[in-house]
Amino acid sequence: MNIYGQTVEDLEKYFENMGEKKFKAIQVYDWLYKKRVISFDDMSNVKKSVIEKLKDDFTLSLPKIIKREDGKDVHKYLFRLTDGNLVEAVLMVHDYGNSLCVSSQVGCNMGCAFCESGRLKKKRDLGTDEMVGQILAVQDDLNLRISHVVLMGIGEPFDNYDNVMKFVKIINCPKGIDIGARHITISTCGIVPKIKEFADEGLQVNLAISLHAPNDVLRTRLMKINKVYKLHEVIEAVKYYINKTNRRVTFEYIMLKDVNDNEKCALELASLIKGLNAYVNLIPYNETSHIEFKKTNNEKVMKFYDILKRNKINVTVRREFGSEVSAACGQLRANEEGQ
Repeated sequence: MNIYGQTVEDLEKYFENMGEKKFKAIQVYDWLYKKRVISFDDMSNVKKSVIEKLKDDFTLSLPKIIKREDGKDVHKYLFRLTDGNLVEAVLMVHDYGNSLCVSSQVGCNMGCAFCESGRLKKKRDLGTDEMVGQILAVQDDLNLRISHVVLMGIGEPFDNYDNVMKFVKIINCPKGIDIGARHITISTCGIVPKIKEFADEGLQVNLAISLHAPNDVLRTRLMKINKVYKLHEVIEAVKYYINKTNRRVTFEYIMLKDVNDNEKCALELASLIKGLNAYVNLIPYNETSHIEFKKTNNEKVMKFYDILKRNKINVTVRREFGSEVSAACGQLRANEEGQ
């Protein structure tokens, strides 16, 4: 069992079951996350008998970095997991801090038409430790602190709900990595029951909805999930979330040339979300050789932006990262596997 998948409470129970004081969990967390030791033997204030038990019961392994591509303010990582599977993470350097986009699954079953990750089907969920490990491996590699985390990498986070919730608890823990809840964002393509369950968690974590279309016909063409949960169901779940948490929601909208970037789509989108405590994040598309969609030019993006603004919709255009690297989600993995 990998110790990076253990919460403080898990370790407290572990030590109590050993007949040890539960404060040892805090000592171990300090060594793991503050002092960043890579061996149990380096935990100098933990007695030898406990060290030996930890070595018997836990591993300290991180995902192995097998490739890193660097661009302006962006570093894209390809990791090999212990079973040989590959996942990705992307570090983006902003003026407000270092944000890491983390994967939650090996592949993805959501099958969004524009997404490289969805082209390669889901092989399995990531364990909590494998998600935590992406953060630690990047911090160790670049010798920096990650201040923000977004679950927008390979996989659908709400399709791996329990492991993702435990991941959030571990990285948010002040004794651990200590990333503020409001600096953590979970993105979902719209799994309605899980949006509602997430609303009931009582967390201050941000929610982003991958919308990408303002009507059911277009969204079903782009996103298979819309066959299961129609747009009105997603919007109702978002309203439930907002009412329950009093938190603003982000609608992610990838701009696809001549697909969802026209004036009609902008007006439909404005009508769909008007009055919600939400904003739209317009995202430049990262093209890949495997998928037919193309990027909307900047002039058309700004026209779309202006229509939303005129209709009193809060909207931003995401800063473009990764033109020098394999930036599309899942692209580096697909290239490595020759798929």
